[in-house]
Amino acid sequence: MSSRDPASNQLQNWYEENKNERKYVTNNSGIQLVQKASSLTVGKLGPIVLSDYNLTQQLGHFNRERIPERVVHAKGAGAFGYFQVTHDISHLTVSTVFESVGKKTPIAVRFSQVAGNLGSADTVRDPRGFALKFYTEEGVWDLVGNNTPIFFIRDPILFPMFVHTQKRNPVTNIRDWDMFWDFISLRPETLHQVMFLFSDRGIPDGHRHQHGYGSHTFSLIGKNRTLTWVKFIYKTDQGIKNLDPEKAEILAGKDPDYALRDLYNAIEEGKKTGKYPSWTFYIQTMTPEQAKAQDFNPFDITKVWPHVKFPLIPVGKIILNKNPSNYFADVEQIGFNPSNLTPGIGASPDRLLQGRLHAYQDAHIYRLGVNFEQLPVNNSLAEIANFQRDGFDVIKNQNGAPNYHPNSFGGPEPLPNAKYWTPPPESVTGNVDYFDLGDDDNYTQPGEFYRKVLNDQAKERLVQNLAGKIKLAQRRILDRTVEEFTKVDENLGQRIMKAIKLEKGREAVVEL
Repeated sequence: MSSRDPASNQLQNWYEENKNERKYVTNNSGIQLVQKASSLTVGKLGPIVLSDYNLTQQLGHFNRERIPERVVHAKGAGAFGYFQVTHDISHLTVSTVFESVGKKTPIAVRFSQVAGNLGSADTVRDPRGFALKFYTEEGVWDLVGNNTPIFFIRDPILFPMFVHTQKRNPVTNIRDWDMFWDFISLRPETLHQVMFLFSDRGIPDGHRHQHGYGSHTFSLIGKNRTLTWVKFIYKTDQGIKNLDPEKAEILAGKDPDYALRDLYNAIEEGKKTGKYPSWTFYIQTMTPEQAKAQDFNPFDITKVWPHVKFPLIPVGKIILNKNPSNYFADVEQIGFNPSNLTPGIGASPDRLLQGRLHAYQDAHIYRLGVNFEQLPVNNSLAEIANFQRDGFDVIKNQNGAPNYHPNSFGGPEPLPNAKYWTPPPESVTGNVDYFDLGDDDNYTQPGEFYRKVLNDQAKERLVQNLAGKIKLAQRRILDRTVEEFTKVDENLGQRIMKAIKLEKGREAVVEL
């Protein structure tokens, strides 16, 4: 047994830990059963009787074992651990998470692939979700990000449209590269993220070897309601490692759960060595005055904040030291909600974030039920006291407390001094209208990424990765896509077209 990895040996490990505990099978009400291998029948060969309620209970539960999978981020892995403060930023925020050096806060983390279905492979080229749940004394703070500092689109109204292009053609039920490149070339704000996606970091070597980002601009609220705009970044202490596309394709067939298995085994091995998966947590900060002075929109999620102007400030450590006790309960049922912002941490005018503040809550209510936050993995350390009652799967219904406000029977009241719970102190003016941001600068930062971040070898791999998929689109979409990359950098566009033309025998390039 010793030669097997911890994931393969899970059942044997459970047996060793529990072999001295005698357990008798029960139904869902805890009533012990005398038979689990046959149904109740009239005679040996007769029909099953309707009164076999243990059978009907088991089949009924089985029919409902699966909940709707997430529309995006369906396939994932989860773990638990803690966040520990190593550097003081209490002058920027009243958040209890950051109140003192050494402070530990329990966390849950979920890594995921964005576009694939629940059974998809871990080694596909796809952005990765990197979501953190902080169980604080003041409620749950969810920091729901990805493994890239940017995203494809700026406005949430385009999110369903974009996701449709990443999924399956509704007629063929097959991934359609005409859909993908058609949208990308018509909305060039996507180019920055697409270049990240088709660079080496598009296929990370498991979940442990990638950075994480809150991606959006958030706000820190300090004493006297001082406002600081902030970006959250968490860099892997294991070092960045990526998979070669050919190896990734082999792994997709041989071990589609490669990343999930790697994370589980690393945490189990950490119990022996004391070395657990970890990340260093940083922030970038920008004052409101600095935000107004920038030549780019600091609330645009398709843009990065240059590190030269806004350097990384170390804050703490993320340590993952506990695997889920049950995947469904702890990972499939976990729900991250960007609107879960505890005192001292707020949102920003980032359009996409504004849309997510509503959409995630609504998604969880549909997928998990109206009481999803009462599930243990989503439950707050802080006591819940409100006027919401009943609904499916209610666990804590607050007994006889009043369910209306105002009341004169001792029901919960608002905080007398709620200045740190309120939104960021900012003022806005303007006409209510539709303002399409699609024509904002879409090429400067992608161009800098190509010219300044990638070395010659990385540039060549980016060109080959892009060309390999662009060539699958029909000619008019192919030409428009290459034209957009030429606007990013003329050399990049020329190299992509040259790489496409070098491909022989492909239907998509016969016309070239």
